[in-house]
Amino acid sequence: MGLHPFRRINPGVGGEKVKFDSRDIALTAVFAALYVTINILQTVSIGNPTIYGPIQLRIADCLIAMAALLGWPVIGGVTFGCFLTNAYYFLGTLDVAFGPVANLLAATTVFLLRRRHFTACVLGALPIGLIVGGYLWLFFPPPEVLNTLPAWVAMIISITASSLVAIGGIGYILLSIMSKWNIVGPLKSRGLKVVNGDKG
Repeated sequence: MGLHPFRRINPGVGGEKVKFDSRDIALTAVFAALYVTINILQTVSIGNPTIYGPIQLRIADCLIAMAALLGWPVIGGVTFGCFLTNAYYFLGTLDVAFGPVANLLAATTVFLLRRRHFTACVLGALPIGLIVGGYLWLFFPPPEVLNTLPAWVAMIISITASSLVAIGGIGYILLSIMSKWNIVGPLKSRGLKVVNGDKG
């Protein structure tokens, strides 16, 4: 029997219902809090340019990779966490509006491609590079090493490179560690929903 045309489905997962319970809401809040906290600690210890500037290597973006393991709570958490982080500094309305959209698309990309962890993490960095880099040049000049290029192109390259380090590098390592059975097993035994997928 086919699915009812109005039945909500989880795209790319095979048609099962989207279920969001109290544990998912709590996990979403945890990831949002982690995202904000890591950004604040990075700002205090290193400085604003690494969070809001033309390099913008946000270590917290490594959490986006966890969407391949924990799914929608991570997607919601890093999206809302980005909104809070950008609203706190308030670089501008564009950043508050489109920064979270970039994280949403990045985490969703990782989730949909979760059967190949490395590919998911690398491709997940691209939405942030394209979207954030696409408007950040309006607020900051691009890095001097790229000043021979048009400002918007240079900024997209800069933010994409930074995101590849955060998600494709640090995030992939984090995901690989957290995907080990001696970690996943206890998480499942405590009722945490773990998304199935290969570890390639």
